[in-house]
Amino acid sequence: MSAHLQNEQLCRTSMESLKELYKIGVGPSSSHTMGPERAAKIVKARYPQADRIVVTLYGSLAKTGKGHRTDYIIEKTLAPVQTEILFDLERTDLPHPNTLRFSVYSGGSLVDDLTVLSVGGGEIRFAGEDLSAKARIYPLHTFAEIAAHCRDRGIRLWQYVQEVEGEEIWAYLREIWHCMKQAIFDGISAEGELFGGLHVQRKARQLYSQRHMDESSETRENRLVCAYAFAVSEQNAACAGKIVTAPTCGSSGVLPAVLKYTQDRRKFSDEDILHALATGGIIGNLIKTNASISGAEAGCQAEIGSACAMAAAALAELYEMDLDQIEYAAEVAIEHHLGLTCDPVKGLVQIPCIERNAVAAMRAINAVNLANFLAGSRKISFDLVIKTMYETGKDLSCRYRETSEGGLAKLYN
Repeated sequence: MSAHLQNEQLCRTSMESLKELYKIGVGPSSSHTMGPERAAKIVKARYPQADRIVVTLYGSLAKTGKGHRTDYIIEKTLAPVQTEILFDLERTDLPHPNTLRFSVYSGGSLVDDLTVLSVGGGEIRFAGEDLSAKARIYPLHTFAEIAAHCRDRGIRLWQYVQEVEGEEIWAYLREIWHCMKQAIFDGISAEGELFGGLHVQRKARQLYSQRHMDESSETRENRLVCAYAFAVSEQNAACAGKIVTAPTCGSSGVLPAVLKYTQDRRKFSDEDILHALATGGIIGNLIKTNASISGAEAGCQAEIGSACAMAAAALAELYEMDLDQIEYAAEVAIEHHLGLTCDPVKGLVQIPCIERNAVAAMRAINAVNLANFLAGSRKISFDLVIKTMYETGKDLSCRYRETSEGGLAKLYN
């Protein structure tokens, strides 16, 4: 087996810390903004003598980079170094749909040529790097294995996270939860039009404050959950503050919305929420490791579907459901997003992205309600639906994988 295949196999069988899943940053896109920004910082630090850097964007980065502000964040990060951004719309033989190249010059001579893959969730890989050197700390790599371990030890999923990551993970997740709540608060307080030319007005404040004239408890739940999801998603789209990749920027509103609403309604403690974040993180980590959380690689099912599964598992943890129920909730959540396309209008993380966060948040709650009754009759495992999602994503036409060449992005005028 070649070194490349060995590394790729390792990547698909070992999970990193939840600190590599939940990242705090500024949107609008984890793969198109946060990843390239991270790469640019590394290149700038590695070559302080550089006086000119040519950055070539390929694949989805080239086709939706303008709307996702890829060029802006790279130029801003590399400043004051002279920077030229090229959009290569032709090359197709790429190691990943989100590929970029840094050509570094000093004194008129080429110093280095670096190829970077932005693989989703703000994570990057430099082509040729040894993936075995990355800190992949989780020894178990399927839900079935993790569930069996938890049953043998008589522990819950969040306790497995603590077992692997140590007590220090809770301080990190506390910071994550604080950032999520702040994004909600800021989002429901803001008004105005989002940048980009689509003339999309913020709606979170209206949803939060405008009570229905004959509001039932079910209507109130839908309204508030949607308000919170809109709030975070609009903050992300506006690049107006820090948000958390959960698992990506484009799907960052789902998990906070479900947890904030449920905490307020049921009076769960912050410690309970941290346990839920850990359980949701295991679900997201399994998808990221064994499939993909990149819209450019597997469509919006990999982003919104993954976020919905994470939220469903987290909510099931809050309600102290058993392992079968947690698995069923996560499986239902992602199964019914299978085939969801990524077709952002004008390459902006606005239409249909913002509304999808709200719909997925409500779907996560529904998935948990189903799991409460039907977990014992399930036929599909979470591991199987992850594999199905990845194969489905690979089968999708590239027009529906964050290139804005099909679907709403093509037909909307």
